[in-house]
Parts: sequence; structure tokens; C-alpha cells
Amino acid sequence: MNTRCEIVDIAVDGQRIEGTLIAPPTGAGDGPGVLFVHGWGGNQDYYIEEARALAARGCVCVTFNLRGHAETEALHDSVTREDNMRDVMAAYDVLARSRGCDRSFIGVVGSSYGAYLGALLIYMRPLRFLALQAPALYMDDDWETPKRKLHVNPDFAAYRRLALRAEDNRALGACAQFLGDALVVESEHDEIIPHPAVANYISALANAHSLTYRVIAGADHALSRPEWESEYTQLLVSWMSEITKERACAATPS
Repeated sequence: MNTRCEIVDIAVDGQRIEGTLIAPPTGAGDGPGVLFVHGWGGNQDYYIEEARALAARGCVCVTFNLRGHAETEALHDSVTREDNMRDVMAAYDVLARSRGCDRSFIGVVGSSYGAYLGALLIYMRPLRFLALQAPALYMDDDWETPKRKLHVNPDFAAYRRLALRAEDNRALGACAQFLGDALVVESEHDEIIPHPAVANYISALANAHSLTYRVIAGADHALSRPEWESEYTQLLVSWMSEITKERACAATPS
């Protein structure tokens, strides 16, 4: 299927961040909406190929740059989790208003910090599916402290190795409320997100309609080799095909 690609301006807090809408041709019928959220230090280009692959299969996709990245790099040292959370909500709203987007079937695909923000979006917007790649965990305290400063906390690294319950962390608490379809992808040799952090997300998603967990063998956090990135794309596309097939079956009269 051919796809259309449009640059979109996303208004948030009197500012504008850049996004990209990648979708099937106009008139192709309503399809699932997919919001892609990149990680800290990245940009929307991280997910362009995945967005193209899903748009070719009927999904309406939006990628975007969190504040503090790309065109707003000057904010990198001052942007907070609250700022970026508002970015995610604004991008979701743009997606939901897009032509061809099935507003009843919208979900988030996030990487690392973007996966963390995507999990928190469960509290704020309706989500039918959630794909978390190398999901990061942060302490709930200091929510409005510049995100960059969180890493200087001497307890930061140790926190990600703790076995946490859903009630111990807001992102995990959001996942415990999630009733849709979930995918969690871990890198075998992730040097940033240790396995206990990923395990906490898996445990928190116990109420999900379905939960798929995969490990990319040999991969690092950034999926820096083409074969690792390709494997992740294939995992994501295959998983999306499964849950959208179920959606189609549910919509077909018996």
C-alpha cells in the first residue's frame, strides 16, 4: 500500500514542536492510530521506518520531537518530565484528529524514556495498545526538576535494579490499570535499562488483555546494529498485525 507523509506542527504551551504524519492514502478507510515516542537524546527519526511499515499496513502514525530535542535542542538542559508529558498528550491529540484515524483504537509505541512517558499516558488518554521497547523507570519525586538533572541522583542507577510493585511507581501503577494489548521488548545486553526494570513493567501489566514479551539477542540499548533494528521492526509489525486482525474480527458481524 502507498503511504502519504505530512509534516505537522504540534502546539504545546505556546510553543511548537515538529511531527510527521505517515498514513495510508486518503480514502483508504479508518485504521488504528499509532503514536511513536522516542527516547531521551533521540528524535522522531528513530521511528520513521517503523511508522512507514505500519502505515503500509493501514495504520495512521505520528512521530514527533519531544521538547529538548532536534529543533528545540536549546531546552535540553531545562526541559522537565512535565513538559515532555504535555508534548506526548498534544501529539496524541493531533493523531486523534487526523483523517483516517480510528479514534477508538489508538496506542503508543515508545522507546526507553519515551516508553516511560507512553506508560504514563494511560492515566491521561484512552489507549488500546502499548508497545514498550527498553522501558526506562524514574523515581516519582522531582517531577518538575529538569530531566537531565535526575541522572545525578546517587540512587538513580540502583533504583532501576529494585523489584518494585505497581503501587511503588506511577508508571508501573498506570500499567497495572491497562486493559489493552501490550508488547515489551528487551535488549539482551542493555547497558542502560537493566532486566529488573523491564521485569517490573511485565509484572505491572498483569491485567492487560494480552502481553507479549520478547528479547532481542545480543542487542544493546540503542539497537545500534541494523540487524537489531530490523528484528525490532519485524517484531513490532508482526505484533501489530496480530492485534489489528483481532480488531477486524471483533468488528465483523457474526
